[in-house]
Amino acid sequence: MSDLLRPDSTIDLAGSAATLLGVLRQAPPLTHCITNAVVTGFTANVLLALGAAPAMVDIVGEAEMFAGVASGLLVNLGTPTPEQRTATLEAVAGATSSGTPWVLDPVAIGALPVRTALAHRLVELRPTAIRGNASEILALAGLSAGGRGVDATDSTDAAADAAGVLARRVGAIVAVSGPVDLITDGERVLRIANGHELLTRVTGGGCALGAVMAAFLGAARDTGHDALSTVAAASLVYTIAAERAAEHSRGPGSFAVALLDALAAVTGDDVLAGARVEEGVR
Repeated sequence: MSDLLRPDSTIDLAGSAATLLGVLRQAPPLTHCITNAVVTGFTANVLLALGAAPAMVDIVGEAEMFAGVASGLLVNLGTPTPEQRTATLEAVAGATSSGTPWVLDPVAIGALPVRTALAHRLVELRPTAIRGNASEILALAGLSAGGRGVDATDSTDAAADAAGVLARRVGAIVAVSGPVDLITDGERVLRIANGHELLTRVTGGGCALGAVMAAFLGAARDTGHDALSTVAAASLVYTIAAERAAEHSRGPGSFAVALLDALAAVTGDDVLAGARVEEGVR
């Protein structure tokens, strides 16, 4: 169980998030996304609204080269076609050789054998960060058969120990998405209580967060910000924007549009004022 640290830790993390948001907008990170066919357009628009530069390069023979010049890489396993699986491995090789940070989103792994085997192969290649729902993280840690397709059947707290074990084994930041997001490096644990349930009613609401994490990791290179605070920054900015979008929405359709507007409008001051974070240690 986590012991809460000093009250001003939320201010420290929100301050880092506000700073990194400014860095991202000043020098838009080229964010290479290998993602699923259902969310490609929405993910690209989320990155554009935020201020990043998306590139959806999943062609064999191009993916490795592009990952080498990109600022950050997202690998999302939502629709892993044979060509995309090969491109994914090429891209990770390019990211590894060039030092490009990359995010693994193990969508719907557990019961589905093709993507599950690929996820386990990729996790051994040491992603910078792993983002998934509780059931996906439990499955990646070998402790569950996964959820119901892309939907979690486990709580965030139920995946807390698995997230810590996975983070320490792989050397990655593990982010478990849920009503309260849990983010850990295996020692420190952050819980982010921002967000809105309408994110679960829009296709790509979670997948786009993985791309935002890749963008923030790309923007943070050479800034001195550690990966844990950078992944937390991405989650804070995204979920605070979601709260603001929900204030102007009548349902999922208007929320999807309002989220893009909110991501374009969210400021560092909004993050400082709205962050709800608990920080602890194992």
